[in-house]
Amino acid sequence: MSATAQTPKAAPRGSTASRARAARLLGDRRLPVLVTAALFIAMYVGGLSRYQNYGFAEPQVFLNLFIDNGYLLVAAIGATFVIMSGGIDLSVGSMIGFTTMFTAWLVERQGLPLLLVVPLALAVGAFGGFLMGYVIHNFEIQPFIVTLAGLFLFRGLCLVISKESISINDASVGTLAQTRVSLGMGELSIGALVALVVLAVACYVLHYTRFGRRVYAIGGNEQSALLMGLPLGGTKIAVYTVSGFCSALAGLLFMLYIQSGDPLHAVGMELDAIAAVVIGGTLLTGGSGYVLGTLFGVLVLGLIKSVITFEGTLSSWWTKIATGVLLCAFILIQRTMTARRKT
Repeated sequence: MSATAQTPKAAPRGSTASRARAARLLGDRRLPVLVTAALFIAMYVGGLSRYQNYGFAEPQVFLNLFIDNGYLLVAAIGATFVIMSGGIDLSVGSMIGFTTMFTAWLVERQGLPLLLVVPLALAVGAFGGFLMGYVIHNFEIQPFIVTLAGLFLFRGLCLVISKESISINDASVGTLAQTRVSLGMGELSIGALVALVVLAVACYVLHYTRFGRRVYAIGGNEQSALLMGLPLGGTKIAVYTVSGFCSALAGLLFMLYIQSGDPLHAVGMELDAIAAVVIGGTLLTGGSGYVLGTLFGVLVLGLIKSVITFEGTLSSWWTKIATGVLLCAFILIQRTMTARRKT
């Protein structure tokens, strides 16, 4: 008997093409941003259908997402630069709280004009970020440890200034806090407008400048960036300086929103900022992401709060639960994409 050789059957051409399309889709760096944008649209449409008799369809409800979360957007933009470079900043919330206390103390207790206090507060925030970046690079200490020290340092400085809340009764602060700019379909606050300006500047810097390309390169592969001759130390320090500046600016916007300084302001807000960045599609390992995705991440978190408010029967803790579920889902998406790129 002679054995006849059997040739393996070729895979159907259609299934091969489908797998190739799926692989390209999972490897697309824009996928997380598109998923976040689609999630926001789906949630907003769901809110329109469920709460149409409660004013959810009013354009001002949508604009309130920017008014109520402008400070978080600015803080998350600063965190985006850090995470894009492969680092982490845990001092964001403490820096915001310190800025509110520092500003309130100078304006109310020392009688300094707001025009002088604002640049001073921004300079302190930027210098704090610079110091953390300097220590991280020159002493080769993990960003988690250095920024954790910054968290305790700035929260402690809040208590050094005052252990009690400081209300701000300055006329200029009240005027800025109550000013609204009409857009025809609704109004935006000064804080929301500042946040949108910061967003536009960050988009340009991160995606269209040499500095932005360096941030991507360092976050993608630090050793390769070093071999390419990129200024690793200067870029790292600059990234944390940007984060400190954005945190201080977020503190000023939060101060306008609350009109007070308190040592417990913004406790845990660094986690909200990091969650917004990750939900917006930026890889926690760095090297991939978009500032526009951070915007959608903040809007998703803000929309969750709005939906819970309109529902009326849910505890505010459901915001944390929903954020945790979304964070886990987007980390799994990131893990799948990373594994696909390696193969």
